[in-house]
Amino acid sequence: MDIKLTNNNGNAVLFLTGRLDTSVAAEAMKQIQDTLGKEQDIKQLTCDVRDLSYISSTGLRIILQLKKSYPTFKVIEVQPEVYNIFEMTGFTKMMSIEKALRQIDITGCEEIGRGGVGIVYRLTPDSIIKVFREGSTIEEVTKEISMAKEAFVLGMPTAISFDVVHVGEQYGLVYELLDAKTLSSCIKDHPEKLEEYAVKYAHLFRQLHSIEVPTGSTIPNAHENEAKAIAHISRYFSEEETAVMRQILNSIPQGHRLLHCDLQTKNVMLQGEEPMLIDMGEVGYGHPLLDLGHAKSAMVDLVGDYEAVIGFPRKYGEPFWNIFIHEYFKGETEEMIAHRNEQISAVARLRNFTWLSLSDSFPEAVIRECQTLCKKVVGSQKDNLLKVCRTFSDWE
Repeated sequence: MDIKLTNNNGNAVLFLTGRLDTSVAAEAMKQIQDTLGKEQDIKQLTCDVRDLSYISSTGLRIILQLKKSYPTFKVIEVQPEVYNIFEMTGFTKMMSIEKALRQIDITGCEEIGRGGVGIVYRLTPDSIIKVFREGSTIEEVTKEISMAKEAFVLGMPTAISFDVVHVGEQYGLVYELLDAKTLSSCIKDHPEKLEEYAVKYAHLFRQLHSIEVPTGSTIPNAHENEAKAIAHISRYFSEEETAVMRQILNSIPQGHRLLHCDLQTKNVMLQGEEPMLIDMGEVGYGHPLLDLGHAKSAMVDLVGDYEAVIGFPRKYGEPFWNIFIHEYFKGETEEMIAHRNEQISAVARLRNFTWLSLSDSFPEAVIRECQTLCKKVVGSQKDNLLKVCRTFSDWE
């Protein structure tokens, strides 16, 4: 039996290797106690048992004692045979116990989508895989699965992952999507069908925004998430610029509609004629204005390499949006559509910068570009932006 411990600023990981059976349990317990006793600042203890092949009842008592000593204690990377023992003895109901994940190699796989949260690849003709960025936690991954399932039940056409995997040291979600292509790749390959695709995109938004999220749902408040994003990025911008961002957000009416909050065309898969949504990490509820502002920020105002992020040339972005916005507000006057588009544009200014909260590892050049843009479109246009924001109340 081999026992090792790593401690990274209070986040300790205990590695158990071999067989934790009756013959070694007493010595293993003493070694674990001695090892932990040398550490004074353990805030979270995790037990990694990827190399544990067996655990006896006396070994289970050691695990139980660790749980009593460290209330947030969890066991990870449990092999199937050992997991069965934990499950049969009821341990999976007493504490957090995570199965070992299979390892996937994406070498040579076609990249079909890229965003702040991760990259999507074509894994097989029948499946895709979303690989989360480095530093993402299993909690973020399972949250996305949970949000996708709940949104699906509410009526959102969502692809449901059937497997959580490892890709190197990163997490991945595998989806079964037979011969599906992103809406972005469809536009790139068939620009002559721009109007047809923009209409599909509008109908998807209208379907989404027709869904009322019931009280008691685990789907989060998108307005509150956006407020947290502003707080997270405030270090990059001046107090005045951050204050304007908060004013824009606080002007948006409250609502309980289902929002994707990152519904750009790379996050829409077309399986035949049926659209399916992926990348559910930012789903929430609120007012459609917030969702539409996020979408325009990506589809028209995107900061950076447009084609690399969105998947088709920038020259198609504005015409696509104009067709979309007319279809979304079909039946309204041209004057009203222009007014709504101006309101959406003001919210898009907010999303131009809050997307930086998705990661702390964006290149300095990208952050500087956002800072320059913020001075231009927020600082110098503050009065006009806030004037538009005062009209948000006419959109209930």
